[in-house]
Amino acid sequence: MTRRDRLQQPSTIANAHTVSSVRRWLCSPPGLHLFVLLVAFVSAWLTPAGSDAAFAAAAMPTVVLVHGAWADGSSWSEVIARLQAKGLRVVSVQNPLNSLADDVATARRAIDAQPGPVVLVGHSWGGSVITQAGAAEKVTALVYISAFAPERGESTNDVQSSHPPPGYVNLLQVAPSGHLWFPQEELPRWFAQDLPSPNAAVLAATQIPIHARAFDDKVTEAAWHSKPSWYLVTEQDRMIYPRLQREMATRMKAHAVAVPASHVPFLSMPRETTAIILEAVEHVRGQSARPSTDKERQ
Repeated sequence: MTRRDRLQQPSTIANAHTVSSVRRWLCSPPGLHLFVLLVAFVSAWLTPAGSDAAFAAAAMPTVVLVHGAWADGSSWSEVIARLQAKGLRVVSVQNPLNSLADDVATARRAIDAQPGPVVLVGHSWGGSVITQAGAAEKVTALVYISAFAPERGESTNDVQSSHPPPGYVNLLQVAPSGHLWFPQEELPRWFAQDLPSPNAAVLAATQIPIHARAFDDKVTEAAWHSKPSWYLVTEQDRMIYPRLQREMATRMKAHAVAVPASHVPFLSMPRETTAIILEAVEHVRGQSARPSTDKERQ
């Protein structure tokens, strides 16, 4: 052995010892955990940025809100703010309330304008609207907020026919055009008894009347047969009997949640209303992250 070999030998032995130590550490639980993290980091770093953006866009649906009779699109303001705070795109349609066909067409324009999947939400009369408009291909989930959910061939009045007429019916004022107005002094106690008086008065002042014949228009499609559905039952509702709401939710096999609210939970209980919409959003996002079967329900 030359002097040079003797000088290099300790270094070679030290290197071999180091390599052996590293191998033993990598085979230990902490080492394996760090190795997995490094692989994941490198994989994410090498993935094209466009792919991440495309997945994010596909996974995040737009929430389209459909108001009911004697309300307007601004009624959802509390819920809109909460959904937007979660990074969601939200569109609140303004229904003309002249007929089912007109309102369905209005909702469909909003749906068609969205870049990806849609979670369609309807309140009260808006439930009849989303039942038909929800058949659009982009709609991936339906959320009913104290809303009507007719079967194919049924009208909104048909859905209520097995129950006594609600007490507010005889109070409605019929305009020469056939539109129904809710007397401003009566709307708060029937429609929104759990809101502060000033807020309920604003709701009464901004109401949009609905044409009486709209309640007799029959839906030709019932999207809840093929789309996953959620239902928020309002237990203190004076407009749609809570028992009727539960019957509709059961018939749809909807994911139902009950809250102690009036007919306008999006104003009196916006946190709970937002929560059930977010359940539907998360379902849609989960479905977009993996291959799904046709008409799969959660």
